[in-house]
Amino acid sequence: MVEHQLRARGISDERVLQAMGSVPRHRFVPKEMRDSAYADGPLPIGQRQTISQPYIVAYMTQLLQLKPDDRVLEIGTGSGYQAAVLALLASEVYSLERHGELAVRSRRLLEDLDVNNVKVIEEDGTRGYPLAAPYDAIIVTAAAPQAPEPLKQQLVEGGRLVVPVGGRGEQHLERWTRRGGQVEREQLVPVAFVPLVGEHGWQENEDPTWGPHEELF
Repeated sequence: MVEHQLRARGISDERVLQAMGSVPRHRFVPKEMRDSAYADGPLPIGQRQTISQPYIVAYMTQLLQLKPDDRVLEIGTGSGYQAAVLALLASEVYSLERHGELAVRSRRLLEDLDVNNVKVIEEDGTRGYPLAAPYDAIIVTAAAPQAPEPLKQQLVEGGRLVVPVGGRGEQHLERWTRRGGQVEREQLVPVAFVPLVGEHGWQENEDPTWGPHEELF
């Protein structure tokens, strides 16, 4: 996976590659899908959510430019896989998940794997987590109609926010960086994610036909 799906496609951050090779991805997918755990594609995990394909996890993580002492906020815990990768690259990870069942499941799995620097919280991620703010990096693993304003406000100076932004079917990854009191945007590659539902995202009943899959184009 690391050599053929990640390094060969341009992932060059050695810390990210090492983390991706260290986390047992098969533990984060349903048992009946474990034969496909390391394939280059997303897989359903229940609650109309997915575990992202390995490449998109690595690509978004690389965009965060993490340092060992960074504090990270993740929006959308899902399976817990992205959080486990972040845990190897940063000092503290706060991960917000609106689905209680997924929050409980991922929390237990991370504990089983002795990942002790991730705190999983059942919460509307679009509001961020002010109690532990500010953050060096924030990653959003679902598509928002626009980058949520509370997340921008919870970045430190020099902090990075990576978020998919757009409508149903196709979005673009954006990276927002706080510099000199301003938050600057870079628009990156096209992607397709499940919707980010919440106060500063999509409404629960806004688009019930949104597909349950996510992938990098």
